[in-house]
Amino acid sequence: MSKSLTAFAFAAAFAALASPAAAQAPTTIKFTLGWKTQGSDAAFFVARDKGYFQREGLNVVIDQGEGSGATVTRIMGGAYDAGFGDINAIIQNAAANPGQQPIMVYQMWNQPPFAVVARNPAGIKTIKDFEGKTLGGAQGTPTTRLMPVFASVNKLDLAKIKFTNMAPNLQEPLLIQGHMDAAMVFNITSYFNLIGLGQDPDKDYTWFSFADYGMDLYSNGMMVSQKLIKENPKAVAGLVKAVNQATLDVGKDIPGAMNSVMKFDALVDRGVEQRRLKFAYEKLMVSAEAKEIGAGDVKDDRLKRSIGMVVSGYGLARTPETSEVYSRQFLPPRGERELVYLGN
Repeated sequence: MSKSLTAFAFAAAFAALASPAAAQAPTTIKFTLGWKTQGSDAAFFVARDKGYFQREGLNVVIDQGEGSGATVTRIMGGAYDAGFGDINAIIQNAAANPGQQPIMVYQMWNQPPFAVVARNPAGIKTIKDFEGKTLGGAQGTPTTRLMPVFASVNKLDLAKIKFTNMAPNLQEPLLIQGHMDAAMVFNITSYFNLIGLGQDPDKDYTWFSFADYGMDLYSNGMMVSQKLIKENPKAVAGLVKAVNQATLDVGKDIPGAMNSVMKFDALVDRGVEQRRLKFAYEKLMVSAEAKEIGAGDVKDDRLKRSIGMVVSGYGLARTPETSEVYSRQFLPPRGERELVYLGN
């Protein structure tokens, strides 16, 4: 009996030593969302609930954010190791503070949310109709700052367009009240703000997406600090692998993914946020390019053009290299990144 117990104890000890999870404590990664909890954040909660982070030896602590641009400064300040934010904010900081900016390691929104939304009574049928009208926006947002580039690409006369500035939370109310003819917005935010204000964003408004007019910028994705890349590349690879798997899962089961969103924050409006999650997949993630290169990746030539647009729109003094903005070194193989959206 004693020999059997001894053999059992030895086997158990050997198994514990052989298990990476048992051999060392999980790596804690502080992760910031782009904003308050939204359905479009579902992949991060699914990765947590399904144990994908744990499988990779990670303890990912998720906090709400203060804006997709603020994700970059939060990581640069050292408070967070990773987060969901805007690649265009990385470009700006790479130009001004090279070497300090985080790196995008998993590009989630293949299409940009930058758009102009017009009240139908304003009679704006084409972007040429912006001339002679009043466009409003929040000063400093990408859509507003990139409007001169949009105008240049599309040969619009900015002198014929009246611009008015306002706080972000006033864009939709002032648009509804007719204080302006159109607003320069993030479609995934403004669309649902209009719904919340009792509007029908499809019936009563016309949307002009930058992506349809020569402004094929990339947008939000998962970024990590350069410190984490240098000190623990294995953790970065594990983080990317977990979020990739969860991203694919979400596309196949939207209602199931929303269960994880509600588990993280029971106060969100499930109906609205489930609709926002579907919007993110349909309008921002599923595309011909994503089908070609797989989830999480970018095309270098397109990213280079995007960097040029941001440098021009923001008047940056330096043009960063694509390698300063994005890295695909942590991506799983292409066969493991096939994005399938069932629309359920």
